[in-house]
Amino acid sequence: MRLVRTSDYADAVESIRDAEVIVEHGMSNDLLAEASSLEWVQSLSAGVNRYDLTPLERRDVLLTTVSGAHAQPAAEHVLGLLLFFERGVDRARRQQRDSVWRRFPASELASKTVGIVGVGQIGGRVAEVVSALGSEVVGTKRDTGTCPDAIDAVYPPDRLHTVLGQSDYLVLACPLTDETEQLIGETELSSMHNDAVLVNVARGEVVDQEALVSALKEGYLGGAALDVTAPEPLPGESPLWDMDDVVITPHMAGGSPEFARRCADVFVSNFQRYREGEYDAMRNRVL
Repeated sequence: MRLVRTSDYADAVESIRDAEVIVEHGMSNDLLAEASSLEWVQSLSAGVNRYDLTPLERRDVLLTTVSGAHAQPAAEHVLGLLLFFERGVDRARRQQRDSVWRRFPASELASKTVGIVGVGQIGGRVAEVVSALGSEVVGTKRDTGTCPDAIDAVYPPDRLHTVLGQSDYLVLACPLTDETEQLIGETELSSMHNDAVLVNVARGEVVDQEALVSALKEGYLGGAALDVTAPEPLPGESPLWDMDDVVITPHMAGGSPEFARRCADVFVSNFQRYREGEYDAMRNRVL
């Protein structure tokens, strides 16, 4: 094995021409195309929406991801956002700034229904965390035959509106695909309870952001917690910044000091299978 570190694009092109395996994060499709001997790409991302899959598939290049490496921190992040709204932390914070001591009513997640769009590894872990507190959990999943025990009811993607109508909190944890781009728009938002909260830890493009702003302004949505936006960074002129019922975190839900170790575990496991020709057994294989 020969490890190569590069410092600029020209150096990278020269270095990867003969590369058989590439471990990467953020490498362009044009640069991948320069690797004429490429057999396997180990992505350090969970999603694959930034890849041009057709050329890789045509060249019989294996593609694996680190899907699941973000599940635990993302689930904890979601839980924090849910409790932020449920316990009125935003209101308490505003009162603190004004030196006001005034009690106000709060509620508990155990009395709420959490809907999850995309019960994959992140969505499944979110389900386990909130169900442990007593929440009812419903969700959508392409393969409804395999589902975590923490899910009380699971529906195929074409039953999304069933989930929308039940959810006090709607957590978006789906990958960005042609089917999920702009999945949540005006019709979907108006189908939710007018005090429901949207939580997005998927991708910003899954939500029609203009429709979201309108729903919040017009009062047919209770709030939004956004770890992702479209575009990123969120422009300074976006009205979302100044809304009291919106929480914005800078695409950090999956962040954790454990992430590097989890990525290394996936790569080492996959490298062993790759060397032995056990391609079908590689973890998180996409191609």
